[in-house]
Amino acid sequence: MDRWSYIQMKDVTVAYDGHPVLWFANAYFQGGRMTAIVGPNGAGKSTLLQAMLHMKQPIKGSVEYTFDGEDFPYKQVKNRIAYVPQKASVDWDFPTTVFDVVLMGRYGHLGIGKRPSKMDKDIAYEQLDKVGMSPYANRQISQLSGGQRQRVFLARALCEQADAIILDEPLAGVDKKTEQILMRLLKEEAANGKIVIAVHHDLNTVSDYFDEVVFLNREVITQGPVEEAFTQDNIDATYRNDANATATHQGKIPNTNPSVNEVYSNDFNH
Repeated sequence: MDRWSYIQMKDVTVAYDGHPVLWFANAYFQGGRMTAIVGPNGAGKSTLLQAMLHMKQPIKGSVEYTFDGEDFPYKQVKNRIAYVPQKASVDWDFPTTVFDVVLMGRYGHLGIGKRPSKMDKDIAYEQLDKVGMSPYANRQISQLSGGQRQRVFLARALCEQADAIILDEPLAGVDKKTEQILMRLLKEEAANGKIVIAVHHDLNTVSDYFDEVVFLNREVITQGPVEEAFTQDNIDATYRNDANATATHQGKIPNTNPSVNEVYSNDFNH
C-alpha cells in the first residue's frame, strides 16, 4: 500500500444525551506510522475511535478516508479497516473456538452466502501462527488468559488484511511476552504502509512503540511526532488540567524539563 494513505478527523464533535464528550477534534493518522492516542480516564479516546469507525455519529465535523491517494466514503472502505475493541466489551462466554474467531476476519472478503475457502482458512492459520496461538486453535475462547485473548483478536484483525488497524487499549492487562508480540507485528504492518492507531495507557512506553502521539482530553490538545510532541508540558496540559485525572503511575519519561519526573498515566478502564 502506498504511504499516501491517511484518516483525517475534522472538527469532530460527539455528544451523549445532548452532552458533548468530544469537542471539535482534529487529528491526522498517516499510513506507515504508529500513532498512540493518550489521555486521562473519560477523555473521549474510545469515542474518537468509534466516530472514526461510524459506530458513533458526530453532531458536527467529518472523517475523511484516503487510501493510496484516493478519497473514499466510509461505506466503501469499512472492509479496509480492522478494529480490535477493548477486552471488556467482548462476550468471552460465547461458545466458539479460537480458530473460528480468527476466521471471522475473512468474512468481509466473502461474497453473500459464500463459505470460507481453503485459502481463507490457510490465512487464518497463518495469522494464528504469527501470534503464537496455533496450538490453541480448537480451544474455546472462554478458556484463554487475557493475553492470549488479545493475541487472538490481533490475529483476527491481521486476517482481514486491512489497510488500517485501529486498537482500543491493546496492551491493557497483557503479559510482557504478549506485549512484545503485538507491538512487533503492528510495527511490521506500519512498515508496510498500513495506518496503525492505538489507544495507549502507559506513557512510559510511548517513545518505545510509537511514531506519532495524539494527546486527547475531550479535545485534541496537540499531535505530532513523538520526538517533538511527547513532552512534559503536553503531558501536564492533558492530565493535570483535568479535575478527574488521578496520578496512578510514577516514573521518568523523556521530557523537556529534566527536573520534572512525575507523570500521569491512564491505568483505568476507559
